[in-house]
Amino acid sequence: MTDGDFNRAAIDISARVMAHRESKQSVQASRSRDELFPAYNRAGLGVALEWERMGEQPVSDKLLQRADALGVEFEHIGLTLGSVLHNIDLKQPLAPEQVDFLYQSLLERKVIFFHDQHLDEEQQLTFARCFGDLDAFPFGNSGENPFILELEHDDQYPANQNGWHTDVTWMEKPSLGSVAQTVVVPPIGGDTLFSDSYAVYLGLNPDLQARLQHVSAVSDYRPLLGIGDKALPDDLVEVIKSRIPFGVSHPILRTHPDTGQTTVFLHAAFIRHDSLYDNRSGDPLGASESRKIVAELLQQHARPEYTCRFQWREGSVAFWDNRALQHYAASDYYPHRRKLRRVTISGDRPFYNPS
Repeated sequence: MTDGDFNRAAIDISARVMAHRESKQSVQASRSRDELFPAYNRAGLGVALEWERMGEQPVSDKLLQRADALGVEFEHIGLTLGSVLHNIDLKQPLAPEQVDFLYQSLLERKVIFFHDQHLDEEQQLTFARCFGDLDAFPFGNSGENPFILELEHDDQYPANQNGWHTDVTWMEKPSLGSVAQTVVVPPIGGDTLFSDSYAVYLGLNPDLQARLQHVSAVSDYRPLLGIGDKALPDDLVEVIKSRIPFGVSHPILRTHPDTGQTTVFLHAAFIRHDSLYDNRSGDPLGASESRKIVAELLQQHARPEYTCRFQWREGSVAFWDNRALQHYAASDYYPHRRKLRRVTISGDRPFYNPS
């Protein structure tokens, strides 16, 4: 077949296909939104439903009015999540109305950002404590204060946080949120991506949504104990396990305690992939079904439709809600140095209330 023959055939077939489709559409009743999206590809619907729930605007009118009164400006970088807040100095003591405004901004946008803050450790802790008690991290490098976790990477210590996750799901009470500040920014790369767990839930296959209504899973901190020559000694591991529960159960679907919205809640590294069970009866789903469900859920947060991407500057601060999203630290700056300080705010025990 020559190129000319192919093109003549393609044009003729295209006309016939379009005529067929138009004839079908003329007799086909209007379809619901669920019918318009195939079960295997509902990310667009998930985002649309979350945007609709938000009133089809980035923030509520009430929050926007409060921002105007405080002189704060929003710069939205994602559709359903992620906003930079301008004209606020986190080094200064915050009035109660400012703290409440920032928390409401967090609830509506899931993650909020601030540039040019340059907080020292004590100032970062003071800001984080406006929103609750803090959690120390037992497995990382702390700064001068044990509530500071330093995440530093360079040519000898490449970054390895490049996986979608929400923080410390191995805890009985995982964190409410995290406050992070970049101290050293690489000349290229080093962005952090965030993914909307509300929209992810709304975009799940309806059969999977139904299947997960009463499903929990077990998570533990096994990866933090190290492997091979980096493994902690057995006697130290026993001490850790005697003081910090090793293996906690959390529902796969989580109700946000402040917004009442449903989120997908799991961490790929900490969840035992074969551990899913019916939390009404205690019956396991079985290793095969458990792994299949976990694999499908872990794919969802990576869909670009659900995400926003934040480009750090030196002194930038991010405050994210671990109950409402997942994040991913892009490891695209090797061999350059990147240093970030993170503070974790205490949370509560996850629960799911379908009503």
